[in-house]
Amino acid sequence: MEALNPSLPTTHFIKPSLLHSPFNPQLHFLFNKRTPTTTTLSFSISCKLRTSRQDVKNKSQNVSKKIALSDSSPPPLKNEEASKPKVESSSSKGSVVGFMKRLPRKVLSVLSNLPLAIGEMFFIAALMAIGTAIEQGEAPDFYFQKYPEDNPVWGFFTWRWILTLGFDRMFSSPIFLGSLILMATSLMACTYTTQIPLVKVARRWNFLQSPEAIRKQEFSDTLPRASIQDLGVVLMGSGYEVFLKGPSLYAFKGLVGRFAPIGVHLAMLLIMAGGTLSAAGSFRGSVTVPQGLNFVVGDVLGPSGFLSTPTDAFNTEVHVNKFYMDFYDSGEVKQFHSDLSLRDLEGKEVMRKTISVNDPLRYGGITIYQTDWSFSALQVLKDDEGPFNLAMAPLKINGDKKLYGTFLPVGDVNSPDVKGISMLARDLQSIVIYDQEGKFAGVRRPSSKLPIEIDGRKIVIVDAIGSTGLELKTDPGVPPVYAGFGALMLTTCISYLNHAQIWALQDGTSVVVGGKANRSKGDFPDEMNRLLDKVPEIVESSISKQSDGISSG
Repeated sequence: MEALNPSLPTTHFIKPSLLHSPFNPQLHFLFNKRTPTTTTLSFSISCKLRTSRQDVKNKSQNVSKKIALSDSSPPPLKNEEASKPKVESSSSKGSVVGFMKRLPRKVLSVLSNLPLAIGEMFFIAALMAIGTAIEQGEAPDFYFQKYPEDNPVWGFFTWRWILTLGFDRMFSSPIFLGSLILMATSLMACTYTTQIPLVKVARRWNFLQSPEAIRKQEFSDTLPRASIQDLGVVLMGSGYEVFLKGPSLYAFKGLVGRFAPIGVHLAMLLIMAGGTLSAAGSFRGSVTVPQGLNFVVGDVLGPSGFLSTPTDAFNTEVHVNKFYMDFYDSGEVKQFHSDLSLRDLEGKEVMRKTISVNDPLRYGGITIYQTDWSFSALQVLKDDEGPFNLAMAPLKINGDKKLYGTFLPVGDVNSPDVKGISMLARDLQSIVIYDQEGKFAGVRRPSSKLPIEIDGRKIVIVDAIGSTGLELKTDPGVPPVYAGFGALMLTTCISYLNHAQIWALQDGTSVVVGGKANRSKGDFPDEMNRLLDKVPEIVESSISKQSDGISSG
């Protein structure tokens, strides 16, 4: 065993990284004590391990153990501010300045009140429920008809409530954003007044100097004929950070669990900041574009709040190269695709991608989703003349299925009783044709190019031109919201880590041990008993004999 230098500071740190093996049943210490007469005291201690029942079989195994004490000392435990002289006049206590200094603490104590925070959360949840139930972003006429004054919902709720309180745009309304700000303020106040002080207290190396203080802990026990250094080695081997100061010991583990509540609060603040940015700083818009045409992004997007700021990407032009659909064997629509090209102000293509449902295009913070489709036009040949582009109009039918129709005039188009050939379609894969009398004439697929004779005229369906339904949006709040939820899950798991603290004091040949934990309080005593069973028990000592020999000499 290495000799201990008495010139080292009185506080020592046992470093866990230096331990690699179990205890040695025979421990030998050498102490050099500097006195004016340079007297040297050496002694040896013979001891044996007090083992638990599970370790009886390993009694005969002897290996070496090394204890290392560092030469650095911890920061002072006393409060530096307390040592500074305080000069305060008696007249300042009743002054306005003194009142203003006390006011913020009172405000913080009110904001950090737990019932207030719970009430704020329920109020925000109620506003979100109302925003989900009420249609968002509609024109005022919609609310006039849906929530009339002559037939109010629940006997009092009319369009005046919706438009006055901003419930038509709930998530960017002043009442909703104000509630989020108040909730964020409460979280910050709780973090500042409660969580940060708890962490500061937990990080202090607090040594207890009396056995009575140690015995007042949640767990306490006394080890007869034991050494506090051996206890430190055992705790160190179990993952504790151990600090020694004279006859006192302080150890802890799981301090990161004390930081977790602060992380949870910061994650919630990040989520609320992202949600506010999404509600008040995004752009949204939708457009239906026929195949072969284009549009400018800035012409479609509209701001959603006072934080919405356009970017250079709003000048991008989107060209629909092609729109097509996939079908099931039953004829139902399976998927629809849009081949899009993005061009800059100079007409140069900067990006091209074929999008579909659940596979959007992202460029410059703008996301383009495939959301819908429509039937734009039908190209036909009449008696080998054309092709003619016939616009397809949506027809109202019962149910959710779509139906489109067009009309090919035959004869004098200026006649008030003009007649023609009618064409109906539910999708882009087949066209149903009717003659001038409205009788069924046949079905043709646009890809077949097969002619059909109707009233002596040859009709050929050349192509069915579809329109793609696109939804565009910019949402700068998505990254902070995703990051906030990720941090919230991580810090919530970390908060379940147990923060345990242990104090010990060498009282003669006995060691008084006490400890507490903020979680797993039922398992903590069992863990302590297992650790204390591993502490070596001193069975023989030659200290007194050697001391007598030195005094007689």
